[in-house]
Amino acid sequence: MARPPVPAAQAPTRDGPRINDEIRVPQVRLIDQHGEMQGVMTAREALIRAYDVGLDLVEISPNAVPPVCKILDYGKYKYEQQKKANEARKKQKVVEIKEIKVRPNIDDHDYDVKMRQMKTFISEGDKVKVTLRFRGREMAHQDLGAKVLERIRNELTETTKVEQFPRMENRQMIMVLAPK
Repeated sequence: MARPPVPAAQAPTRDGPRINDEIRVPQVRLIDQHGEMQGVMTAREALIRAYDVGLDLVEISPNAVPPVCKILDYGKYKYEQQKKANEARKKQKVVEIKEIKVRPNIDDHDYDVKMRQMKTFISEGDKVKVTLRFRGREMAHQDLGAKVLERIRNELTETTKVEQFPRMENRQMIMVLAPK
């Protein structure tokens, strides 16, 4: 009994643009090493021009018709792309959720301290999760807790939007505020 043929191992696919002999299209639009448009020509002719100046032919825009290729140093191009990606990553802000815990019968001074903390978190671009915990017989007066959360929401209405309206989870009421 004959065995089925074993499939040939595929070459790993590279990420990034195709370069030099990997460009297998009949015609390309060429931009030379000085950034000047050279026009449409065969891929072979463009590759010869790249080799003549000792650089690589890199496919910049593969979806264009015909694809746009540029003569440049591929190692330097890859380095520049990596540098741009690192810069973008540095500038990215990771939004954290900061939690503030309050009680239904919170004192005015304690409330002011918590509000200042919330305003700081919001100004830094973080979300704030306000947790209002009920103990013992406070569960019978959930309306007091709802009033405290409503007061917080009204004070922060210019700088925040409510991402999650107050809702009960076991013995606590939770509300999430996000910066506008």
